[in-house]
Amino acid sequence: MFGFLKEKLKNAVSRITRKVEEEAKEEIVEAPKEELKKEKPKKEKKTILKEELKEAPLKFNAGTLKYEPDIEKIKEEATKEKEEKKGLFAKFKEKITTKKIDSEKFDEIFWELEMTLLENNVAVEVIEKIKDDLKAKLVDVPLKRSDIEGTIEESLKESMSEVLDFEAFDLVKKAKEKKPYVICFLGINGSGKTTSIAKIAKLFQDNKMSVVMAAADTFRAAAIEQLQHHADALGVRMIRHDYKSDAAAVAFDAVKHAEAQGRDVVLIDTAGRLHSNKDLLDELKKVVRVAKPDMKIFVGESITGNDCVDQAREFDKAVGIDAIILAKADIDENGGAALSVSYVTKKPIIYLGTGQNYKDLEKFDKEKVLKSLGF
Repeated sequence: MFGFLKEKLKNAVSRITRKVEEEAKEEIVEAPKEELKKEKPKKEKKTILKEELKEAPLKFNAGTLKYEPDIEKIKEEATKEKEEKKGLFAKFKEKITTKKIDSEKFDEIFWELEMTLLENNVAVEVIEKIKDDLKAKLVDVPLKRSDIEGTIEESLKESMSEVLDFEAFDLVKKAKEKKPYVICFLGINGSGKTTSIAKIAKLFQDNKMSVVMAAADTFRAAAIEQLQHHADALGVRMIRHDYKSDAAAVAFDAVKHAEAQGRDVVLIDTAGRLHSNKDLLDELKKVVRVAKPDMKIFVGESITGNDCVDQAREFDKAVGIDAIILAKADIDENGGAALSVSYVTKKPIIYLGTGQNYKDLEKFDKEKVLKSLGF
């Protein structure tokens, strides 16, 4: 999972590191050898001169009843002077072992990483965040040569961790808060929506909860039969009407059936649609208005990258979404959708679809995703 992006990021970091080193060389201050010798404190033992004794602070000697030069004070001041010289030399040395890069050079260098992220379907909003975070760590900041690559990698990790840092929740636990708990599934045709519904149904069954399915996709040919196949395989009751019938009526009947029979959860399948299809969008709004779902889950196809992000954004604008399931994540080598869809919509990814079997539903794990990206 996300192997292609992992390799691309690794290569990009290496190239950026080299470019930062190359472009920043002109910022290094080369100190003349004579200056280093001049600033470097000598190691020979400090001797106290007669002139120093004449100007030294006095100390009363009770034995001789005389004021005499305070030798300890002289030594203390000499040690302090020596330490100050060492400090000056250390600062001077630091200047010649670090490097800086300016904002203009950074923009040129970041372009390659930006192209890598765009090619792997990472949303522009996420790329801008990564750029701003990395810029703060590199531009006009003194960096030791040995720290450059580590700084870049750490910045990328922190950025991606923040991008994926959304407040997820336990769907099963949440569904136990109300009976029946109504969930409406949204997404375009071919996104894996119907299969995801079946997986969620199995998840609830495994947690001793009863399920009713609603075949509210009365538009697409064979949609009802496809859902019926899963319902039969799982032993779940499915409410259906004829094709071209009112989808909202199907959803309404399913909720009423669940109430009458004491079922725990209602899962509503809806017709796949694009935001540009006004009639189907109006139908979806009616389903939501009539069924009053407790949760609206967007199901997107992970491998479609930015298309998935755009779809989620549009569905959220149209009817609002509460959570996201990314289907086909197991064959997604780019990872752009996983990095972007939640950050853009501000909705949590709760599950990743990782196969065609009912058990192939993986709870979203930020640390696992970061690891798969090489962090």
